[in-house]
Amino acid sequence: MSVLVCFHAHPDDEALSTGGLMRKAADAGHEVHLITATRGEQGEPKPGVLSDGEELWERRVLETAESARLLGCATNRFLGYEDSGMIGEPSNDNPACFWQADVEEAAQRLAEILREVDADVLTVYDAHGGYGHPDHIQVHRVGLRAAELAGTAHVYEATMNRDDIVAAMEHMEDPPVGEGDEKPGDNIGMPAAEIRYQVNIADQIGPKRESIRAHRSQISDDDFFLKVPDDVFAQMFSTEFFAVTGDGDVGGPTEVELLPGL
Repeated sequence: MSVLVCFHAHPDDEALSTGGLMRKAADAGHEVHLITATRGEQGEPKPGVLSDGEELWERRVLETAESARLLGCATNRFLGYEDSGMIGEPSNDNPACFWQADVEEAAQRLAEILREVDADVLTVYDAHGGYGHPDHIQVHRVGLRAAELAGTAHVYEATMNRDDIVAAMEHMEDPPVGEGDEKPGDNIGMPAAEIRYQVNIADQIGPKRESIRAHRSQISDDDFFLKVPDDVFAQMFSTEFFAVTGDGDVGGPTEVELLPGL
């Protein structure tokens, strides 16, 4: 048995980017732990979801617990920082937010947990956090440093296959428009040539989608992730991608059953 720790920025990130891997590792008998940097205070709640007087973070903590259960996690913890919001928002200046956290101090917090559970594998995000969110970028920085401090041998960066996304956009009726000189999709994920591994999670697509559904304050039945038919969802999200810092061009992802170290 190996120990997998997945480090994420906000509630629901675990479901979207590593939910399949987590469930697959748990199904294979490995120990899975979820650590979330913030409680998602800056999210936008769906109308009518919160009870009178209920704070968004309170609901998101409960949603994360349910998602963790569905994904087979042994523990589910929060690192203790506040949500920084999207890049450029005033919330980025909050001294208690994750974006403002001292990387060394935050890494020490995470390293303590890695040592406690004797982690073999840690997942973080790629260097620009998948799409530039400050908390996601901070997960990358803090996670890599924490692995150094704790001696965690295997660190993988959850990412998205930019080539696949750009190709899909080309077939959209109303494709998004890039900013400045950027093409649509240029700021999402990584080029396929720089991605080291892909994990087929087709057998775990049901639990992955249910873990997404658990985050009702953020994702309703009218949102894309839950609105598309099951077969379309499976076709689009049955692969999760992981890179390794410093790899550069590796010629494209190698398909593995589970990440090395598990």
